[in-house]
Amino acid sequence: MSKADYYDTLGVSREADEKELKSAFRKKAMKYHPDRNPDDAEAEAKFKEVGEAYEALKDPQKRAAYDRFGHAAFENGGAGGGGFGGGSMSDIFEDIFGDMMGGGGRRSSGGRSRGADMRYNMEISLEEAFEGKTAEIEIPTSITCETCTGTGAKPGTSPSTCGTCGGVGQVRASQGFFSIQRTCPTCQGRGEVISDPCSPCSGSGRVTEEKSLEVKVPAGIEDGTRIRVAGEGEAGVRGGPHGDLYIFLSIRPHEFFQRDGADIYCRVPISMTTAALGGQFEVGTVDGSQTRVKVPEGTQNGKQFRLRGKGMPVMRSTQMGDMYIQVAIETPSNLSKKQRELLTEFEQLSSEENSPESTGFFSRMKSFFDGLAE
Repeated sequence: MSKADYYDTLGVSREADEKELKSAFRKKAMKYHPDRNPDDAEAEAKFKEVGEAYEALKDPQKRAAYDRFGHAAFENGGAGGGGFGGGSMSDIFEDIFGDMMGGGGRRSSGGRSRGADMRYNMEISLEEAFEGKTAEIEIPTSITCETCTGTGAKPGTSPSTCGTCGGVGQVRASQGFFSIQRTCPTCQGRGEVISDPCSPCSGSGRVTEEKSLEVKVPAGIEDGTRIRVAGEGEAGVRGGPHGDLYIFLSIRPHEFFQRDGADIYCRVPISMTTAALGGQFEVGTVDGSQTRVKVPEGTQNGKQFRLRGKGMPVMRSTQMGDMYIQVAIETPSNLSKKQRELLTEFEQLSSEENSPESTGFFSRMKSFFDGLAE
């Protein structure tokens, strides 16, 4: 009986790249894995075929030979060696599946693994984001136990090699034609056991305490920025390396200013007479100074004035954003009798030239609806 084409076995085209091959192999292997198909001889055979096909095609030299000569390339001592080319099936599947095949995430010698990363949320003001600051923070973190120096064993003693796995951290179980590696149940993959654990850390090699850190917040930092402080996360297990600390910045809403990138926006109410006759006003900026803004005669509601270089600094740059002042014209209220008389007189003296926008709007609207009526 002739063998099935390796590409057909994996369900990929002959032009499939390494990523496609690996993905197809993963799906097929999971489908036919003996643990998912107990006592199913057909699934077991398929599982073996999938492993053989992937072993041949994942290697560029073997794949080139197969593309040229087909299965004959691996017969009679050919490049493939008739199957898995010297590598066990468990090695192939451990490389792909990790935990599923008992890999469990490889640890360094003595079960020393990297500590977890930590997150700290920090809120600052807009002014602090403008100037930058050095903040001192307190964080609860796991540090290396000083009593046992991270070994987890009582002083004067030391961890011993696990007798179940021989210090490897994994045990191998045979199932028919292949073998599977699993995490050692005795040492949980550490390769060592502690018969007399350290009291302060209970054998973990770590203790928890409050830690003070100085964090530099650069000028111009934006809301939602993440700052990484390397090596300031939790201590690793059994003296392993520390994780990292990630500080997430948020900026408190400001009473007067809104920020958009490096630009600052501020809404300023002005009187109707100032808008009509012209004038000026002073406005504060994010750097703490005061700037005078001139209002030309006939300024309309919503008019923006641009103050160059009065915005936020741009991180890692000498550039500065701009500040935009948007005026909101305030309609007079609580009028006195005299004020009302003066406004009435003003209205009577007004012409279309004084309010060209409103005059033009109503004229266009009248023409539009007159046209519909016709």
